[in-house]
This record gives sequence, C-alpha cells and structure tokens, in this order.
Amino acid sequence: MEPNFTAAELEAFLDEALPPAMMTAIETELRNRPELARELALTLSRRDRGVHTIGGVWRSERLTCATRERLGSLLLGALDAEEADYLRFHIETIGCRWCQANLADLESLQAEAQEEAHTRRRKYFQSSAGYLGTAQD
Repeated sequence: MEPNFTAAELEAFLDEALPPAMMTAIETELRNRPELARELALTLSRRDRGVHTIGGVWRSERLTCATRERLGSLLLGALDAEEADYLRFHIETIGCRWCQANLADLESLQAEAQEEAHTRRRKYFQSSAGYLGTAQD
C-alpha cells in the first residue's frame, strides 16, 4: 500500500521542515508516483499564488522555534525547567531540524571557546610558573 501524505506534510516537505526519515520517504514516493509529484506541484503553485494556510505560515515563520539566544541559554542551563523541557521536546521529539542545526552550531562554538580558554590558562600557567620558581629561590 502506498503511503498517503497530507497537505501539511507536503507543505513541510517544501520547507524542509520534516524529520530526515519523512523527507526521504516523500522523495522516494515522488520518484515512483507521478500523481504525488502533481499534488506537490499544485501545493507549490498555491504557495506561489499567495494561498497560505495557517499551518504553512506557522512553519515558514518558525513560530515555535527558539532564538539562538534561548538555545544558548539552554546550553548554559540558564532557563527555567518548563522552558528547557519545551525546547528539549521541540528539538528531540518534534525533531525540528532548524533548531537542531542552530543548537549544534552553538555547541561547536561553545566547545571551541572552552578549548581556547583551556589553552590560554595553560599558557598563562606555564609562563607564570617560571617566574614563581625564581621568586622563591
């Protein structure tokens, strides 16, 4: 039996807002089912004409997504429990690829900053150790 995709799923596919497994499933079906390709083309033409659904606007404007500032606060553990739980749900359960990518970028920046701080501390210590050793003699 061929899977049926909802109009909302096709809209989300166009926005690349679906989990990777669902994106792959739709891409596979598009290759095998010309009627699905026509349906997707109709969906795209409706969008081009300015016919928008509430869900489409919600997704395109990313109204449920956190700002980078909020994601950074999540990384630092600076959010209250309720907001942190929501963001984890949005990222892990819903699988928002936009927020996952932003969070991964912030995590890499955080790791770089920590490595730079560690290197700087080590250099300060090494340069100071020689002075401290001669001062005690």
